[in-house]
Amino acid sequence: MSIDEKFPGVFLIDGKVATKATFKEWRPFDEVIIDGYRLWDPNRSKASAAIAKGIGTFPMKKGDRVLYLGAAHGFTISYLSDIVGREGMIYGVEFSDRCFRELLQITAKYNNIAPILSDARLFENYGWMEKVDVVYCDIADPQQTETAIRNCKEFMKKDGYLLLAIKSRSIDVTANPRQTVANEMEKLKAAGFKIFDWKMLDPFEKDHGFVVAMMK
Repeated sequence: MSIDEKFPGVFLIDGKVATKATFKEWRPFDEVIIDGYRLWDPNRSKASAAIAKGIGTFPMKKGDRVLYLGAAHGFTISYLSDIVGREGMIYGVEFSDRCFRELLQITAKYNNIAPILSDARLFENYGWMEKVDVVYCDIADPQQTETAIRNCKEFMKKDGYLLLAIKSRSIDVTANPRQTVANEMEKLKAAGFKIFDWKMLDPFEKDHGFVVAMMK
């Protein structure tokens, strides 16, 4: 078995994306654990899909503070929890009551995830939050990029990073997905962001893009 560290806290186990498991036996999503490493299914996580597609940078590391918009039931956020470790903290914002109840089952175990039941468009509802190193945005909304930008300007530290999962069909169901992603990146540039890398996520996530950017 070959083990290579792709990014800090992100590994390739025989070419498959993985993190170092926080818990040896607990498998909340029936994930595969091999010698202490959790395989990170790219068909279930846009972050893992971006890494599997060869994204050039994944700027998250042990000790980071992260604002996660669209935490859903907690699949991806649990892997990011593995990456930032006990020294880090993730603030997981979720709007759906049903998903939030499922998320609570994950955060009850992971002590470095703070669940927040709120609409990511209304960041004033969690205005008490500390400044973060990374904003991760994965929400289904036509204004998802604008929402990410507003949260970055409110909560991101200087030289912080944005990881943006773009759901092109949520923005314009009739447009070419690649063009939609390009348009959203232009919005980021106009707002003062530098684009480091981006990928379309097919075949793992159809019609989705993933962008890594930094606020200048």
